[in-house]
Parts: sequence; structure tokens; C-alpha cells
Amino acid sequence: MKVALTLRINGEARDVIAPVHKTLLEVLREDLGLTGTKHGCELGECGTCTVLVDGTPVLSCLTLPVEVQDREITTIEGLARGGELHPLQVAFTELGAAQCGYCTPGMLLAAKALLDRNPAPAREDVSAWLAGNLCRCTGYLKILEAVELAAARARGDAPQPTGDGGPPAARVPQRSGGAS
Repeated sequence: MKVALTLRINGEARDVIAPVHKTLLEVLREDLGLTGTKHGCELGECGTCTVLVDGTPVLSCLTLPVEVQDREITTIEGLARGGELHPLQVAFTELGAAQCGYCTPGMLLAAKALLDRNPAPAREDVSAWLAGNLCRCTGYLKILEAVELAAARARGDAPQPTGDGGPPAARVPQRSGGAS
């Protein structure tokens, strides 16, 4: 059995006809061509397929499209706006927070949700928030630093990127009383 759906993805209404058992992950990738959301474990354990639904991280491998039909879905393709990378994307790039990059879309969206809720997270907050997003390459330090850098820039506590192709940004200034 198939169902006709209208999904609001990255600010745009998208019509799709899909089998009722098809997950949001499958609809995004297979029916809508939004392949930035990655297949991982498909068991809800790795976070690779994370998207935002009304600003909240959701595992698209465990979500049916009919459940999110009237809500705003943000995929990695919708993170950049008007050709400008999101500050998290810039920080991840500058600090080399991605190696193979497979986990990166889910990490970026989860980190965006965190910074939308807490613009000044401590290292422990970032680590705890991203605990559901597994990475097999980086060891997490660069990822944590990139989230901290993007947050510091948003608060005006770190210099903005120069855009001149110069060296990567300096380390994030440590907040007093916070863990490093």
C-alpha cells in the first residue's frame, strides 16, 4: 500500500508517493534524491541518519514519513543558506573535524540543534549532546572543538573566518570555569 504525502523539507513542500512502510531515510534518499542523509546501522544506534524535525534531532531510519508530514524537516542539504555554509560547516572544515565524512551530516545537524538551544555549551554538554552520533575516524576531539568554535563565533568570542584561504582558525578560547 502506498500513501501520498507532502513533506516540508528544507523550507520547501515536496510531494511524494511512497509505501507506508518506507522510512523517512529511504524517502529522502531514494524518492527525493537527498542523499546527504546517510544510511548507517538502520537500527537507531549510530546517529548517521540524523535530520531535524522542528529543530529536534530525529533518527530518520526509525521515522515514518507520515509521522512528520506537517512538520519542518531539515536535512544536511538545508543547513547552508543562500550559498553560504552554516558556521558549523565552516568550523568543521577549518579544524578538520571530518575524516571520511560519513558521520558528518548527522553530527552537524545534531550540533545545530544543540547550539540553537544552548549558545554557550560546555565541552561536557557538547560531548553529551553528540553521544548518539558515532564516528569511527576522528576520535571526537576535532568535532568537539569545531562545535565550540562555531558557538564562540556566534557569541562574538572568537574571530570570524577570513575567507582568504589562510590558515585554519585559532583554537577556541577557553571559558573560565569550564572544562577544556
